[in-house]
Amino acid sequence: MLLQEALSNPMKTVLVILALLLVIATALPLVRSDQWWIRILDFPRGQIAIAGIVLIVFYLYFWDTQRVYESVVLGLLLGLLIVAVGYQVVKMLPYTVLMPKQVLTTRSHSDDTNLSLLVANVLMDNRASAAFLDIVRDFDPDVILTVETDAWWEEALRPLEETHPHTLKIPLDNTYGMLLHSRLEMIDPEVRFILKDSIPSIHMQVVLPSGDRVFMHCVHPDPPNPKYATETTERDAELLILGREVEKRDKPTIIAGDFNDVAWSDTTTLFQKTSGLLDPRVGRGMYTTYNAKNPLLRWPLDHVFHSDHFKLVRIAKGPAWGSDHFPVFIKLSLEPGAEAEQEEPDTNRAEGEQVDEKIEDGKQQHSERLS
Repeated sequence: MLLQEALSNPMKTVLVILALLLVIATALPLVRSDQWWIRILDFPRGQIAIAGIVLIVFYLYFWDTQRVYESVVLGLLLGLLIVAVGYQVVKMLPYTVLMPKQVLTTRSHSDDTNLSLLVANVLMDNRASAAFLDIVRDFDPDVILTVETDAWWEEALRPLEETHPHTLKIPLDNTYGMLLHSRLEMIDPEVRFILKDSIPSIHMQVVLPSGDRVFMHCVHPDPPNPKYATETTERDAELLILGREVEKRDKPTIIAGDFNDVAWSDTTTLFQKTSGLLDPRVGRGMYTTYNAKNPLLRWPLDHVFHSDHFKLVRIAKGPAWGSDHFPVFIKLSLEPGAEAEQEEPDTNRAEGEQVDEKIEDGKQQHSERLS
């Protein structure tokens, strides 16, 4: 009776349905499930929050407080909607200027201890290589990581070898190819297939002009998608295995790539806490890199995390150039004493157990797939 009375007006019926959808979309990611259709709801938190705020305004406009039945039903839904919007905002709040910066901006730095990196998902079928080479010239990075690179892209980016002669190339036609071009010397470059033999990752050290060495890891795991991965189990495990590897290293380290996960997801948060790496976007902005072709659906999928040995010189999102990803550029300064000024994240006991569980689940799923 209450619901029937409240839904007597078609506009109010639409508002109720939309509010229920937004509340459900907020609640589902709280379920500990690796199903792609649940985990994908981690991505559009900003869009859900904005839609929720608009709905709240409409609710307040159409709400007739003189009708008791309507007040009860719509009041309950309005309360749930406010909670949902509040939760979404809290999840994204660290990636705004309202929060303290996790990585300090350098005040004085030496070119000899700087390291700059450009990360770009080129979109394999994209052919705008000239536009990308222009972006490289504009940013002039020390290291260039490109993903979704096939044999065509390997050929198209060979001009980079004039300025970046140190390379590691894994061109693939399955959208998981990777190319790395560096003007810095590479030590022990290695290609690993952490869980899937179709998805490579790059691991090495680079030598700064100062002689300091920096560990670098480059990744591009599966996205949550019914076409590629109906579950995120192996994606999560790949990131957390790498996080465990660098956890106790206590040496300058950078992990970069297209994570196919957003910065505020539980998995990326666990990865960051496990690895102890810092996120330079915290306190500065979201730096949404996908989808460059759809301004209404954008979120940060391309990441650069680094150890507390570095301070930030510059971080920037590059222009749209033909890919469905914006490139991201970062310049870091390796500075003595930076560790004492910046607090690295860490897991508690429950989170540590969750990491172990996720890694074991990923390895088990990998074994079952191979058997």
